[in-house]
Amino acid sequence: MWTLVSRGWGCARTLARWATGAALGPAPSFGAAPESWPTCRLYSSAEFKEKLDMSRFPVENIRNFSIVAHVDHGKSTLADRLLELTGTIDKTKNNKQVLDKLQVERERGITVKAQTASLFHNCEGKQYLLNLIDTPGHVDFSYEVSRSLSACQGVLLVVDANEGIQAQTVANFFLAFEAQLSVIPVINKIDLKNADPERVENQIEKVFDIPSDECIKISAKLGTNVESVLQAVIERIPPPKVHRKNPLRALVFDSTFDQYRGVIANVALFDGVVSKGDKIVSAHTQKTYEVNEVGVLNPNEQPTHKLYAGQVGYLIAGMKNVTEAQIGDTLYLHKQPVEPLPGFKSAKPMVFAGMYPVDQSEYNNLKSAIEKLTLNDSSVTVHRDSSLALGAGWRLGFLGLLHMEVFNQRLELEYNASVILTTPTVPYKAVLSSSKLIKEYREKEITIINPAQFPDKSKVTEYLEPVVLGTIITPDEYTGKIMMLCEARRAVQKNMIFIDQNRVMLKYLFPLNEIVVDFYDSLKSLSSGYASFDYEDAGYQTAELVKMDILLNGNNVEELVTVVHKDKAHSIGKAICERLKDSLPRQLFEIAIQAAIGSRIIARETVKAYRKNVLAKCYGGDITRKMKLLKRQAEGKKKLRKIGNVEVPKDAFIKVLKTQSSK
Repeated sequence: MWTLVSRGWGCARTLARWATGAALGPAPSFGAAPESWPTCRLYSSAEFKEKLDMSRFPVENIRNFSIVAHVDHGKSTLADRLLELTGTIDKTKNNKQVLDKLQVERERGITVKAQTASLFHNCEGKQYLLNLIDTPGHVDFSYEVSRSLSACQGVLLVVDANEGIQAQTVANFFLAFEAQLSVIPVINKIDLKNADPERVENQIEKVFDIPSDECIKISAKLGTNVESVLQAVIERIPPPKVHRKNPLRALVFDSTFDQYRGVIANVALFDGVVSKGDKIVSAHTQKTYEVNEVGVLNPNEQPTHKLYAGQVGYLIAGMKNVTEAQIGDTLYLHKQPVEPLPGFKSAKPMVFAGMYPVDQSEYNNLKSAIEKLTLNDSSVTVHRDSSLALGAGWRLGFLGLLHMEVFNQRLELEYNASVILTTPTVPYKAVLSSSKLIKEYREKEITIINPAQFPDKSKVTEYLEPVVLGTIITPDEYTGKIMMLCEARRAVQKNMIFIDQNRVMLKYLFPLNEIVVDFYDSLKSLSSGYASFDYEDAGYQTAELVKMDILLNGNNVEELVTVVHKDKAHSIGKAICERLKDSLPRQLFEIAIQAAIGSRIIARETVKAYRKNVLAKCYGGDITRKMKLLKRQAEGKKKLRKIGNVEVPKDAFIKVLKTQSSK
């Protein structure tokens, strides 16, 4: 894309026609001397955009804020209205989830990745720079929220006027509260028929201790009263505390990968100035880079001359490797080292699953796709793994089951990769018993992310399983059913509060492996969709765990090994055996499917053999002749069963694993 700029004689139009090959007749003759000819220059679109001068925004005119809320409470819709009000995007009916740029976000209607946009707003004769970050609402993506808050001084806490406070609303409030940010409560969807903003105001006052007169009532869909949100951002959120005269200190709080330009790092500047051509150093890797481009997101990339302290923007510096753009890293100028910023806690994977290519010839393509996607989603951990049945692959760690599904969907949509995902498991710990084992593993407490590597009971003093503190908010008529569900999942009740006349907040301590697969679905079906659930990590606790093997004719199938609680081993083993029986093809010999704990069989199913009628050729005759033929057939099947090897087809694996993850 090129832009023509000219002075006099319509020379830009003429050049444009020459460039496109339009028939113009003879070229114009400039009779005058060359120095008096009209000035004409060809600008690239990047150069033309670089006219934005960020120095005209003093620190006191900058506001950095995030929008946080529970799923589907209207964060992205409010972001759309704010973009329209400030003239960042044109007002059209098609402005829906403008900042949700990923295809998976559009299809699912949820925000998966936090997105930044810089808004320019005139208020009382002053030009303000408002840096907005729209964040996800699902519990699995709370890491995205905590990262985004590190670049902000305040948040808009959006609550649905119909549904009221939900579990993730509580979690997001405390994330902002711990980060000591200003919180502006916004009650959205006041246009709905069943909206009750007064009830929600009372909930906010009771749960968060925020006076009800500080709440702003809006309808983001219709644009009602959204101007007062902008006004509140300017009045109630403080400007960033930064120093532009100090050496550069920039925090990398997010990054994306572009196959042509490398890593695009989203940065928040705490000190100093950065411009194109500067040499910067990464505090994490100590590598030096030259800045190729800096700019702001408006909401698309808009290059600028410089970025100043207090501003949020992007930076491209030729980072090619996925390990170079470390989230939470501090960037500083070459030969001007500074104290690194504290950053934030690294993501803690809650769910692990094996990932294998459907066809091993696609291994390298899948490896490249996973590397690029993990740069865009740094909360995924990757360990190499291999399996006899499925070949070479990886053991991936995710923040939750939805996170795993979204990652898998993004692989399919963005990189056209099809994969086999094994049953999700959680990370267990084992305390080793002997000094010899401690010396071998180099630590007393080992973490197990692959059930096949679960150590035997004779080697450990105790097993530990991860636990989470879960928050459930539900209408009170469903409380009894939900409490029974929680008790069935080995949960321990910690607290119970009525947040208004008909809504209850329950706090439970859950073993993570009891809720990771199907707890959310069970909770929604029991409460007719009204209950909401959120959880946070609460460490580890001692548990009676056992490793359950799945045997086919006595041979162990490594891919189906699971770690279960002793009390639930029988029911889970029986369910897996039944699914395998439905999925395995019949053979000429009988197949015994068994679930075993050590040498003890706890469940069994049998796949019957195909039976040839060896008596078909006997028309009457002596019974001894028939018995002889049947005995020979039985001996042949017995021999075949000994030497016959049962191979589990890949489609049977996929059926069993998929059913298990969506039971």
